[in-house]
Amino acid sequence: MELWKIQYISIVLLSSALVVIIFGCVSAQISLPSKQDGFWYDNRIDKAESILMEAFFDPVCPDSRDSWPPLKRALNHYGSRVSLVVHPFPLPYHDNAFICSRALHIVNKLNTSSTYRLLESFFDQQDKFYNKATFDLSKASVVEKVARFTSNAIGNLNYAAVKAGFTDPKTDQATRISFKYGCVKGVYGAPFFFVNGFPLPGAGSPLDYKAWRNILDPLFSPAGQLKTEALHFFM
Repeated sequence: MELWKIQYISIVLLSSALVVIIFGCVSAQISLPSKQDGFWYDNRIDKAESILMEAFFDPVCPDSRDSWPPLKRALNHYGSRVSLVVHPFPLPYHDNAFICSRALHIVNKLNTSSTYRLLESFFDQQDKFYNKATFDLSKASVVEKVARFTSNAIGNLNYAAVKAGFTDPKTDQATRISFKYGCVKGVYGAPFFFVNGFPLPGAGSPLDYKAWRNILDPLFSPAGQLKTEALHFFM
């Protein structure tokens, strides 16, 4: 057998073996969560007659912040015809993204009606937590700062419960699951959007209100009912 054929077969066999090993390792590490990840907006749980929208946000990401107002405007326009679930996706190059994402899980566990209030508070005051602002602080000091900020955003009476949430391994696990869920979905930046399970183009950049209307309007009939056929859209 010619040398190049031997080398080619060896490479193929080695690649196949690596795929099997990697797949086996990943499969062995998967732990299924007991509940679906994410925070439902305005208690609009997904139903058959509504469009499901998913957003992956980093609470200290400027692009996530800028994408929220036009998305919220679109949600208000379409009302119950659309449902939104937000998944925290802490980016590794934003120093406090994981801690702030964990705060969202803590608050959602305490009172689901306060989760979006806290998310908007993070968006409004990102400068308090974005990289340089906490460069000289210890992790414990950052957690204390985030806990104080969180309790102020949802009501000072919740401070003890919020602080305790940062020592609860379940909130740590929930935040990790959010990140892993994004990875499973192929998310690689924030913001990242899905409509009815399909990713939208332009990941990592905000969409304005006009773009949302261009995406969602064609999915409805003139009478406002959901269409049944698949549609193509251009942005």
